[in-house]
Order: sequence, then C-alpha cells, then structure tokens
Amino acid sequence: MKNDDSCVFPNGMRMPRLLYGTAWKKQKTAACVKLALSLGFRGIDTACQPKHYFESGVGDGIANFMNAQSGGAIGRSDLYIQTKFTSLSGQDPRQVPYDPRASLEEQVAQSLQVSLRNLRTTYLDCLVLHSPLEADASMQTVWRAMEALVDQGGVRQLGISNCYDFSYFEHLYRWARMKPAVLQNRFYDTTDYDHELRAFCRQHQVVYQSFWTLTANPQLLTHDTVKTLASKYGRTAAQILFRYLTLEEIVPLTGTQSETHMREDLGIFDFELTEAERTSVTALLQG
Repeated sequence: MKNDDSCVFPNGMRMPRLLYGTAWKKQKTAACVKLALSLGFRGIDTACQPKHYFESGVGDGIANFMNAQSGGAIGRSDLYIQTKFTSLSGQDPRQVPYDPRASLEEQVAQSLQVSLRNLRTTYLDCLVLHSPLEADASMQTVWRAMEALVDQGGVRQLGISNCYDFSYFEHLYRWARMKPAVLQNRFYDTTDYDHELRAFCRQHQVVYQSFWTLTANPQLLTHDTVKTLASKYGRTAAQILFRYLTLEEIVPLTGTQSETHMREDLGIFDFELTEAERTSVTALLQG
C-alpha cells in the first residue's frame, strides 16, 4: 500500500485504510497472513480468542514474512497490529487464553501477555475490547485495566468492537481517561449502517472500522448503481464498495483467502470516485 493510503490519529499514529482480518482461518492463518503482507497489506486485525482466531498463527505469518525479506525492508514499525481482549462470555470455556478465575484486571493483563507472545512483538498498536460488558462496573474495571496497559507501554491505543448503542459508546467516550481511538462494527442495514455512531466518530477523530462488509451487503453489491460504477471503472462491485468506504473515512476489514481478491482489495487506491458518485452510493445506505 502507498504511504498516503493511511489515516493519522491525533497521537500521530498511522493506520492503513484497509486491514487484513484473520478470523476463521485456523491452520491456514499463517499462510494467509504471510501472503497478505507479501502483497502489500500493512495492517492486521486479530483477537486473543481461540474460539474464532488462531492468534499464534498470525504471529507465525508475520514472522515468516519478515524472515523471507531480503535486507529487512519492512520492520515492525511499518506494521499496524491490532488484537482484542475477549471477556469470558465470548470465549470457549475449554480454551480460555487466561485464568478464568482471576480478577478482571488480571484477565486483561494476562490476555495481553498471551497476545504479545503469540504475535512475537513487544507492543500492540491497538488493543480492542471485543464486546461491551453489560455491567457498568465491570466495563469500567476492564477499560481502566486496558488504560493501565497503555501507561505501561505494551499498548499504544485502545478501541472497542461490537458496540452498536450510540448512548453506550458516547458514555464510554465521555468517562474514559483514554478515549477509544477505534470503533469496529459489523457494517449492515440492521443497525442502519451506524449513521449516528459514524457521525460521532468523525466529529471526535475516532476511526470507524467495518467488518462483515461484503458478506452482509449482497444487495449493495448487486445494485445497479454499484454495478454501473464497476463497469465504468473496470472494477469489481466489491472494489467500488471498499473504495467508497475509504473515501468516507471508514477502514474496512477484508478476510479473503484468495490472492486474486487480496490484489483487487489493495487495488482500490488506484482510482477515485467523484463526489456525485459517492453521493449516489450514500443514498443506498440511507434506504
């Protein structure tokens, strides 16, 4: 990816405008991550949740890519690595990656140490809370524990995922000492494409990341508006949607295992959409 294909946080950190997602790949994880990096991806999303992610496989893929380079052209500082703390409710009880009997603070700290080992790094660019906790006291305890990890240098910034309640997210943003820098949500019509949340994110310089972007939106990919743009630019419908999102300050995740689709995804930065074309796609998201 080109240097200008990234967004900059208020703290000066950079994030690629397209991330490679690693869920559901199991034993294929390392090979997929190495391939994605070799083709040009520089942002990786994963989670310390064996139920859905093979996090150590992500670390293997990164290490294999690094080792395959000649001259070490790409270093750790050139990558954006993001993982998640998943509370007990989201874990498979047979393979919890931390002590389930420990305090919430200890669970967060232990999860980070497991992630650092799995990913073979000394720090994370972002630690994301996989889902909000229902009890307000528990939520505050976990977020404070995550803030402490930033203070200690193991994490550079924080985020939250699967948070669709605007008032909940706004409340978190108001009381948190370290504000969420990332909000990662499913991008689909069931939640009205998070219009209100995305507006809040733009206003407060929070990066909105979308996942399930293609799978949940077949009606967008087959709509005449998108198909016409795909024909005009000689691109796929997926490329049109991804390019639109990046121009709307959304960072999509793509989890494809196909080299062809990886190349197509990275190719979205080679063309632009006009203001009128973007408006026509926006209209589809507004029903």
